[in-house]
Amino acid sequence: MLYRWRLQAQQAGQAAFPGQGRTTQTPQEQEIQRLRRENEILRQEREILKKAAAFFAREIFEVRVYRCPPR
Repeated sequence: MLYRWRLQAQQAGQAAFPGQGRTTQTPQEQEIQRLRRENEILRQEREILKKAAAFFAREIFEVRVYRCPPR
């Protein structure tokens, strides 16, 4: 397999492997990519905060209901 690839590279040069290689991005595309990564991080943080708020709300409820002496 490597022999065939080497042969193709020698015969066709840069055109031997036309694929989805890395291309340079415009500044606008770079900004969009950065914003998408940031958006995903913010979504994850929001989910963590939701779960934490639910956890602490449940803890407070249990403390009030189960640990407080009757009046």
